[in-house]
Amino acid sequence: MFKVAALYKFHSIENPLSVRHMLKSNLDNNLVTGTILIGKEGLNGTISASIKDIKKAISIIKSIKGFDDINIKYSKSKIKPFTRLKVKTKEEIVTIGDKKLDPSINSGIYVEPKDWNSFIAKDDVLLIDTRNNYEYSIGTFKNSINPRTNNFREFPNWVKSQKFSNKDKKTKKVAMFCTGGIRCEKATSYMKKEGFKNVFHLKGGVLKYFEDITTDQSKWIGECFVFDDRVSLDHNLDEGSYDMCHGCRMPITKQDKESKYFIKGVSCPACFASKTDEQKSRYMSRQKQIDLAKSRNENHIGPK
Repeated sequence: MFKVAALYKFHSIENPLSVRHMLKSNLDNNLVTGTILIGKEGLNGTISASIKDIKKAISIIKSIKGFDDINIKYSKSKIKPFTRLKVKTKEEIVTIGDKKLDPSINSGIYVEPKDWNSFIAKDDVLLIDTRNNYEYSIGTFKNSINPRTNNFREFPNWVKSQKFSNKDKKTKKVAMFCTGGIRCEKATSYMKKEGFKNVFHLKGGVLKYFEDITTDQSKWIGECFVFDDRVSLDHNLDEGSYDMCHGCRMPITKQDKESKYFIKGVSCPACFASKTDEQKSRYMSRQKQIDLAKSRNENHIGPK
């Protein structure tokens, strides 16, 4: 069994390269896998290891100045959800396309998971899912608005397309959520920059909501997409029912896999027609290498 930690904090980092070097030097690539992004605005990542090794890794991350209280959500996985550890520096640790935003200084008001149900039930609350369209498609909160974005960078354009009036910005209560809390926190910073006065977000995101709220009290419908090999989680934070098309990286159902357009590691009904013969040939070759590695009880790492 592997322990998975999704973590982030918006906090100024003077020298991201120095922090990257420290983490690369102190985290054992053979024991800890996942991705950690470091930028001047903070740190964002999801890592996995045994319970013993995840504790060591979290201790190392918390030793970074200002990150002793970093936001962490835990879940578990029967399979190894990542193949290797990647530690990268980025201009934005979650990309919205506006480098001037600073959620550590100006962001919305946290709503604790225990207060979320009653808060979003209010008639004057506009509930917005800040995740991508394919994430929304497999699960979301009842009555939430889907901006139909393909990536988080498209969120500002969606907000502008709604043509909110000055009155809307002053009077509407906007509540936003995402998987682990980082996207909705940055989204609140953007909304406040755009003049919205009453902006709120789910503290810890959907993962923390699943952790704190029992299934019988839940207002969540469906499963929650996660960016690792588990693909989705149910309300008990167990691996869900979805698989992933490795041709387009979209979640797929058991029914999708029964389609004649589903080719393992190559395509699914949604992307089969858009893939060229050259792409399909390349993906088939990659899948053969993956299958060969599995038959040898090895991990297929692929290109870095």
